[in-house]
Amino acid sequence: MRRVLTLYRSSVGKKIMMAISGLILFGFIVAHMVGNLKAFQSADGDGTHPLDTYAEFLREVGYPLVPEGGLLWAFRLVLLAAVGIHILAAIQLWSTARTARPSRYRKEDSQVFSYASRTMRWGGVIVAAFVVYHILHFTTGHVHPDFEYGRVYDNLVVGFQNPLVAGFYIVAVGALCLHLYHGLWSVFTTLGVQNRKIDRIRRPLAAGISVILFVGFVSVPLAVLARILTLTGS
Repeated sequence: MRRVLTLYRSSVGKKIMMAISGLILFGFIVAHMVGNLKAFQSADGDGTHPLDTYAEFLREVGYPLVPEGGLLWAFRLVLLAAVGIHILAAIQLWSTARTARPSRYRKEDSQVFSYASRTMRWGGVIVAAFVVYHILHFTTGHVHPDFEYGRVYDNLVVGFQNPLVAGFYIVAVGALCLHLYHGLWSVFTTLGVQNRKIDRIRRPLAAGISVILFVGFVSVPLAVLARILTLTGS
C-alpha cells in the first residue's frame, strides 16, 4: 500500500492510476452499450422484454451465494471508486500543470492540442453531471415521469419520448465519446505501450471505437423519437 501511495504522489503515478481507472470505466461503457442494444429485440410471448430480463439477471447474478443485488452493488462500488480516482487524478494533474506553467508562458492550445484534448476537462464535467441525472432518471426513478420498478424497457421508452431528455442524452454521449477518444489514444503512452505500429493505429483505433459507441448509444433515443421503439403492448 505504501508503494502505491508513493507512486500516486508523482505525476507519472497519477497518470497511471487515471489510465487504469479509465480502462475500468471504458469496459463498463462497452458493456452498457451492448446491454442497451437489447432494446431493439422483440418482447417475448408473455410480454416480457429482453431488456427487462437482462436487468433482472444483473440483479440476481450470484444469488443465493450472495444476497440478491449483492454482486451488482459490489460492481457499482468498484465503478464509483474508479470514477473518484479518475476525477481526483485529473484535477490534481490539471492543478500541477497550471502551477508549473504560468499564464505568461502559455501558448495557444490550438497549436498543440486537438479539439478532443482541449474539451477534455469540460467534457468530463458534462459527463459527470449526466451520470448523476441518468441514475436519478433510469435507476432510482426520482426524475422519471412514470417510473415502474423492473420495467426497464418501458421506462427507457417513456424517458426518451421527451425530446429535451433525448437531446441532453445525445449531447452527453457526444461529450463522453470525445473524452474516450482522447483517453483511448493517450492511454498507450501513459502505460508505456509504444512502437511504430501502435503509434500509427492508436488514433484511428480510438476514433473508430468512439464512433461505434456514439452510434450504439444514440441509436436508442433516436429510435424512440422515430417511434421505432414503442411501449410493450402498444
